[in-house]
Amino acid sequence: MPKMKTKKTFAKRVKKTGTGKIRKYSNYVSHFAQNKTHKQKKHLHKPSLMDKTDIKRDRDLLQG
Repeated sequence: MPKMKTKKTFAKRVKKTGTGKIRKYSNYVSHFAQNKTHKQKKHLHKPSLMDKTDIKRDRDLLQG
């Protein structure tokens, strides 16, 4: 069986933390930004951790 390759498009969008969790950035930050409040845009720029149900599925994409 050949080695699994890392999905580069996914790896550019997320980072793995030291504890094995996956940190992601929010979508829709600049899309229709004039309709969002300053507070909404400020909170969208902060990274967040992926849900543990998604980590099980997405951990295979970062193998490599």
